[in-house]
Amino acid sequence: MDALFHVSTAFDLPDLQVVTQRLLQNPGDFARALKPLYGREIAAQFDRLLTDHLLIAAALVNAAKAGNTPEVERQRALWYQNAADIARFLAAINPFWSEEQWRRLLFEHLRLTEDEAVFILTGQFERSVRQYDLIQAEALEMADVMTNGLVCQFRIA
Repeated sequence: MDALFHVSTAFDLPDLQVVTQRLLQNPGDFARALKPLYGREIAAQFDRLLTDHLLIAAALVNAAKAGNTPEVERQRALWYQNAADIARFLAAINPFWSEEQWRRLLFEHLRLTEDEAVFILTGQFERSVRQYDLIQAEALEMADVMTNGLVCQFRIA
C-alpha cells in the first residue's frame, strides 16, 4: 500500500485520496486484531502509533517531492522516533518481543521505504520495483516476529 501512495503522490494521480484512505485503514485493522488479546486501551494505543507512523511518512514523501530538505529532515527524525516508540510499545506488551529486534526491523523498514519513495520520485522505476521486493520480504519477517511472539505469549496452536 505504501508503494501505491508513493506512486500516486509522485505523479499527482487522481486516486491519491482513495489510496490514502485505504492506507489509513491499516492501523484500525491491526487494532481490531490486537483488541481480543490485549484489550481496547492497548489496541487504541497501537492504532494511534501506527496512524502517526503513516501520517509522518506521508509528510516526509510530500516534503521530498517539494524539495523541502529541512522539512524532510524534520519528518525523518519524527518517523524514526515514532518507530522507536512502536518498538518500545510492542516490547512492553509482549515479553517475547524484543525492543531491540523491533527497533532493528522497523528502522530497516523505514530505510527501505524511504529509498523506494526516492526511486519513484526520481524516476528510477526498475530500482523502485526491486526495492518493493525487499520491502515485502522485510514485512514478512516482521509478520513472523509478530506471530511468533503472539504464539509464545498466548500459546496459540
